[in-house]
Amino acid sequence: MTVYVPEEFSSDESDVLRRYFSNLDGPVFALVNLPEVVKGALFARYSRSPKSLRRLFLDEFVGDLDISGDQSVDATVGLERAEELYEKVFFEYGDDSVAQLGGVHLACEQASNILTKVLEWGRLMSYLEQSTRYIAYDSRLGGRYRFYRDPAVLNSPFGTRYVGDMDRMFDSYSLLINKVTEHVRATVPRGPDDSDFIYRQATRAKGLDAVRGVLPAASLSNVGIYGTGQAFEMLLLRMKSHPLPEAQHYAELMLHELRKVIPSFLRRVDLPDRGGRWSEYMISTRDRTAELVDGIFGGTPVEPAASVELLDWDPEAEDKLLAAICYPHTNLPESQILERVKKLGADERIALVRAYVGERENRRHRPGRAFERIDYRFDVVSDYGAFRDLQRHRMLTIDWQPLTPNHGYVRPDLVDGAGMTEVFDDAMSRSAALYDALRHDFPNQASYAVSMAYRIRYSMQFNAREAMHMLELRSSPQGHPAYRRVALEMHRLIAEKAGHYAVAEAMSHMTQEVPELERLESERRAEKRRQQT
Repeated sequence: MTVYVPEEFSSDESDVLRRYFSNLDGPVFALVNLPEVVKGALFARYSRSPKSLRRLFLDEFVGDLDISGDQSVDATVGLERAEELYEKVFFEYGDDSVAQLGGVHLACEQASNILTKVLEWGRLMSYLEQSTRYIAYDSRLGGRYRFYRDPAVLNSPFGTRYVGDMDRMFDSYSLLINKVTEHVRATVPRGPDDSDFIYRQATRAKGLDAVRGVLPAASLSNVGIYGTGQAFEMLLLRMKSHPLPEAQHYAELMLHELRKVIPSFLRRVDLPDRGGRWSEYMISTRDRTAELVDGIFGGTPVEPAASVELLDWDPEAEDKLLAAICYPHTNLPESQILERVKKLGADERIALVRAYVGERENRRHRPGRAFERIDYRFDVVSDYGAFRDLQRHRMLTIDWQPLTPNHGYVRPDLVDGAGMTEVFDDAMSRSAALYDALRHDFPNQASYAVSMAYRIRYSMQFNAREAMHMLELRSSPQGHPAYRRVALEMHRLIAEKAGHYAVAEAMSHMTQEVPELERLESERRAEKRRQQT
């Protein structure tokens, strides 16, 4: 059985695609010979479409482009040689900054939801991932449900059980989508000014939100990545040293395609004395650390803890914030400014913060880098679905523990309301049992079996400026209830536990209200834009 399902195109379609995609049959391919705005628009549409990127390009984009001048181009051939200047400067002289000057749009399709978190680790890249909130995942790919089939697992005594249990989880997901959506439509009335299309879209999204937790982490997703040569080099080195076989295999696929576009930037990746030694370093430090930690903490019982816990903050944060606000407007050293602001009265302190924050008409109006002077560190336990969304914020430090069924799972109230409790719980039991069966022989692949409703523990550290961006965005009415709860609790803890009321007050676009249909306002705005065009 093949791991990836190849696409099929007509000869005419293939003739067009060869001009713009580095291959026509693999799950990883680069976009070339297209305007940057087209590549960006393609990726934006990609995240909310069930189609592959090449099919999306053919169905929705190529008709609006003048492609007559590209008839002689064949992007699948790749480059025969790198530019000599880049070769000399980058490889011979080791000037890594040169590799920041060339970028690639790369599509990574049919990747498990475990792998997507590996792909989206780097800070200096841009990602768009296929959404579980807009697309039903019960559609089949090549006649089979969309989950990753690890070759080693399939060829083991667990292979038949793995496929069978995964199929049953997807069957449950498909049933739950329909039943929960029907329940939402039976209990939430349509607004008098809302079209049937808006209402059906919003209620469908509500149903998809509620049941996505049944999907196993092996579920396949499509990810669009834009990054520089330097960023791709680091990503590939991490993937080649990663313990998950899928990540290692995917690194080879990515390297092959990227070398068709930016070969010089990636020459070091698989050289034994360069990238090879780098990957070996990452493997050795990870394995030795894991061994020592297991010796210290192995078998230690897990004590009960809050789902969102503020671990670390600066008691002098307000003084430091005020000093940072004043700093670019004076000629004084920061130490002298800090001593002065400590003596300010309450009115002066409030006036400084309010002047710096200003009138924020929307959440994109954020104050400057003085807010980066303050840091917070949280320990969070949430369902894996919420973690997937929060992990994509790149301007923070995040680390997570392995995905297991050991922290329990979250069952949405809507599932109970629809009378589907037993179906949901049966899927969770099947998921946990399959994980337990795999974990001894396949410790790195066992997480594929874990459904996204199961909880995972992770730490998040970020400054106050990133907190403003992330918490306001993730508390917005259209946000998923799972991560909205995390965002709102973080905001409360910043104000009440840390005592940073001025910082919390500056986040004036937090949304406390819980909407009945999270996507309703978004669908209304989308329809209004469609009517205006």
